[in-house]
Amino acid sequence: MTGGRAFVAGPGDRIGVTSTIEITQQIRMIHMKYILILGDGMADEPLAELGGRTPLEYADIPNMDRIAREGRCGMLRTVPDGFEPGSDTANLSVLGYDPRTSYTGRGPLEAASMGVDLRKGEMAYRCNLVTIRDGVMEDFNAGHISSTEGAGLLRDLDAAFEDVRVYPGVGYRNLMVVPGARGAVTTPPHDIVGQAVRDYLPRGDDAAILLDCMERSREVFAGHPVNRRRLHEGKAPATGIWPWSGGEKPSLAPFREKYGLAGGMISAVDLLNGIARLAGMEVICVPGATGFLDTDYEAKARYAVDALDRLDFVYMHVEAPDEAGHMGSVEEKVRAIERLDEAIGIILNRPETAVAVLPDHPTPIQLKTHTADPVPFAMLGKGRDGVQAFSERDAVKGSFGLVQAPDFLSLFFSC
Repeated sequence: MTGGRAFVAGPGDRIGVTSTIEITQQIRMIHMKYILILGDGMADEPLAELGGRTPLEYADIPNMDRIAREGRCGMLRTVPDGFEPGSDTANLSVLGYDPRTSYTGRGPLEAASMGVDLRKGEMAYRCNLVTIRDGVMEDFNAGHISSTEGAGLLRDLDAAFEDVRVYPGVGYRNLMVVPGARGAVTTPPHDIVGQAVRDYLPRGDDAAILLDCMERSREVFAGHPVNRRRLHEGKAPATGIWPWSGGEKPSLAPFREKYGLAGGMISAVDLLNGIARLAGMEVICVPGATGFLDTDYEAKARYAVDALDRLDFVYMHVEAPDEAGHMGSVEEKVRAIERLDEAIGIILNRPETAVAVLPDHPTPIQLKTHTADPVPFAMLGKGRDGVQAFSERDAVKGSFGLVQAPDFLSLFFSC
């Protein structure tokens, strides 16, 4: 047992009715394992093209509905007041880390995943490869540029810098490290698609160096072989970088110390893996996990189930619904939700396993960006409350009511 919660009766112990109940609870805890399934950006708003239903209500999701029907539901507030509704703050909250004391920026979380150790005085910024044309943010991910292509561009960009360093990540998601940094006010590029970028350029102490790096990237990328090849193939070029959400290295309490359980993370994005590494969780690599619509959902589920042979808890994160939301694609969002539901069927076959399903935040199709509204959740293995389906409107009726995200895992792990 990795969780360290076993009860052993000594020769002098008196085993009465109360003690028997306690032993039963302890035995249950010895065998119980936990999987949290998080569909990034899965929550949404009613859409006319779906007959006034949300993608969750429209999608065929028998396994999520089963979790709701045979379990208990509620709503979860994942974004604290005063914070932007990002996957960084939302997932930190779900894992029990209060962003008000543990969040310094998205960049340093992704740096932890990439093995980039920030030195004193350094800040890491998330660094998107983007497509800007005629001063307008056309695409926050440069046509979902591949990791290989991105690495080629960043290799030449890094050579053009003196002190600033750039590190290739997954696809359009990369990293910039600025020495002697003091911070800047920045805007996520996915929030300004279709808008003129001039009103959203970096401001504050680091603005000058960030703007210089952005200008350098435009010069290096113009005519670059990677972009010439992409244009020839009819794909969007990466016209430059867009740094945002910088910060210093944060400190997170070890997950095992917080909960007394050994935890693991399954995700294809550096943000989630960085949080896991900082929290001392095992990062589980899954072949075929891409962080996009083509990810291998079933492989993630299989790896999650297998990991419970050595761990107590697995956090299985799937990025695809969020990507579809940013694309504004109803069809792709419904498909992503349904494919995730199919994979959940693999998880539900594992005995002695409590299962929770939820989004981290809404990414409404009509807005193409995140909102801070509470999200639905369902837990299987915590009794029943009569809710018959998993959706935004159904979960409001659940017996858990409105829960604050930093309390979520304590609730999930309780008897």
